[in-house]
Amino acid sequence: MDHSIPTPMSPSTPDDAGPVVLALPKGRILSELGPVLARAGIVPAADYADESSRRLRFPTEDPSLDVIRVRSFDVATFVAHGAAQIGICGADVLMEFDYAEIYAPLDLGIGRCRVSVAEPVGGHADDPSRWSRVTVATKYPNIARRHYAARGVQAEVVHLNGAMELAPSMGLARLIVDLVQTGSTLKANGLRESEVIAHVTSRLIVNRTALKTRPEAIGAWIARFRAALAERDAR
Repeated sequence: MDHSIPTPMSPSTPDDAGPVVLALPKGRILSELGPVLARAGIVPAADYADESSRRLRFPTEDPSLDVIRVRSFDVATFVAHGAAQIGICGADVLMEFDYAEIYAPLDLGIGRCRVSVAEPVGGHADDPSRWSRVTVATKYPNIARRHYAARGVQAEVVHLNGAMELAPSMGLARLIVDLVQTGSTLKANGLRESEVIAHVTSRLIVNRTALKTRPEAIGAWIARFRAALAERDAR
């Protein structure tokens, strides 16, 4: 993939285009993201990191950039459809949706976790390579199906948006595929991580059309993030 970008200038926005919109994920990643945003010169309104705030769109100290705060799974959708021109989301979201409209030029190296298979502790020890089908509870149906299809196994997916850890004990599914950070939630619910499908970090993502139609503005923000990462890694 060609990761070249236009020669960056200072962020600028045509008068008739309005501010560039940066989509950020709600939740735990915001605290890790704070120092990266600061190094990139992005200072949103004070309540953007307040989960109790009812606002979803926030101005920044730079009039050429606004920030929106949405569910982590929705960041990629906002960017793919052009509602936001740039965003930050986990590689798990990109793997699940695989939007052709999204370009991911930078790995921010934060939000480290993994997409893993988990099963009950002390469960059946038969060889997974001999399975013809398996039931899987997950919020990642595409990742799960692709993972097992590559092994010639048909995954019957039970699509859940939360509480995946309950599925095996409640008879919904034999296994789960979920995002794992420490594994403590799995352990507390009688599960063990049996396989890592992919390691995950957060990525800067860009709408491809916006990069073509507003190259100076979008390219400049990519450059700011790249410089912020270089400054962080130099310390």
